[in-house]
Order: sequence, then structure tokens, then C-alpha cells
Amino acid sequence: MTTSAGRPGGSRPRLGVFKFASCDGCQLTLLDCEDELLGIAGELEIAHFPEASSDVAPGPYDLALVEGSVSTPEHLARVRRIRAESRHLVTIGACATAGGVQALRNYADVTDYLATVYARPDYIETLATSTPIADHVPVDFELRGCPIDRGQLLEVITAFLAGRKPGIPNHSVCFSCKQRGNVCVLVAHGTPCLGPVTHAGCGALCPTFGRGCYGCFGPAGTTNLGALVPVLRRDGMNDGDIGRFLHTFNVTDFTAVEEEDLP
Repeated sequence: MTTSAGRPGGSRPRLGVFKFASCDGCQLTLLDCEDELLGIAGELEIAHFPEASSDVAPGPYDLALVEGSVSTPEHLARVRRIRAESRHLVTIGACATAGGVQALRNYADVTDYLATVYARPDYIETLATSTPIADHVPVDFELRGCPIDRGQLLEVITAFLAGRKPGIPNHSVCFSCKQRGNVCVLVAHGTPCLGPVTHAGCGALCPTFGRGCYGCFGPAGTTNLGALVPVLRRDGMNDGDIGRFLHTFNVTDFTAVEEEDLP
């Protein structure tokens, strides 16, 4: 992305923030940047961000941040329109990068859920699956997490402003634990933990407070789930427990890892 100095008339790059099926938590992470957000606003024109302001402007956009999964027919049309209007498109959060916790419906019959939850399911228009944005349009970068980390979000925005690749690590949560000097909850206490196979980004928040990692940031760049599963069994989990442990925020990504790493 060119900086404002390289744009006609010195105009600022235009940012659009968009929501699909999600809880809004990743957009709130941007709002929670507070002081840093003022600096971003000085370098970017925040043209479309309904979570922050009702004063929204049409595209084109230099950078689009997209939260949420594609879950309805309307989403399909809208995500293609946003992609066509955006020079760079970055997906933010587990819903946008992996379908989110709502992708649990991908492994069941969605009509059963509709009949159970809604008094008039015939009023509901939905797709049978909840899918990541990248399943439908080209994505320039995926920022993981449930929710995303504010430091990583600022790094992504800064990188696109500077025209460079974002410096987001692809290692596991175990590296973050070692950096913080944590005692390994898996080895020392027998606490089930997905840290060895989960993408870093949270700063090892749960292990720092004596809890096992829940896999909020999805699978790390390299995983060995086949080696972790026997350890989880050793610590008292059966196959059903392990399945539930993996099938949460990033169910589709961890399912893909299961199919690759487990017999």
C-alpha cells in the first residue's frame, strides 16, 4: 500500500471495517486500541466502520478489515462486493479465518438447529455451513484469534501502510510460555493444554494463569497433533473429550489438522 505521500494530492489511504456472522469482538479490539487509534486515524481515512460511526462512505478502500464468517446468501454477495472495492483485504478473527464457533453446524444438519431454536424457522434465511472469507474471495492476510490481539492488529495495519509484509509469528503458544518464564502446565501439572499445536498471539494468557490453552488462535504453522493426543489421554481425556477440546473457536482448522495428523 502506498502512503499518503504517494497518493494524489497527498490524500490518506482509506480504511473499511466490515462485519459478517460474528460477535463484534474483533472490531472492538480495534476500538480498544484507544490512543493508538488516534494515530491510525491520523494516517488513514476511516471511511467505513459502522461499529464506530454511522457516518460511512462507499468504496473504493485501500485496506478492508473483515470480521465474521459467511453464513447467509446475502453474505456471499456482499463479501464479493467488498473484495471488488478493496485494494487489500485482511480477515480478522476466528470467524473470518476459520468459520468460528458457529461452524460447528457444518458437522450437523442446520435445519435441526433451526427447528430447535426458532419458533418460525421458515423466517430464517441461512446457508447450511459457516465458512471463512477465504473460501469465497482472495484474502491478502489472515489475522487469527478469538478475539484478535491488539498488538498484532496494529502491526498488520502499520505493515500495510508501510507497504511491507506483517511481522506476525507463526510459532506455537509454547514459545510464548518460554518467553514469559512460565512453568509448563502440561508437563508439570498434567493440565490438558493445546499450546503445543496452537498459533501464538495471546501472549500465553491462559497458561500464565495456570490454565491450559484452549486453541483460540487456531493451529500453528507446524503442528504434531498425533504426538499431543497420547499426552491428553495420559492426563485423563478420552477421545470424546479431546474432540470437544478441539472443536470450538477454530473447529474447521483443527478438524483439518486431525485428518492430517491422526490415523
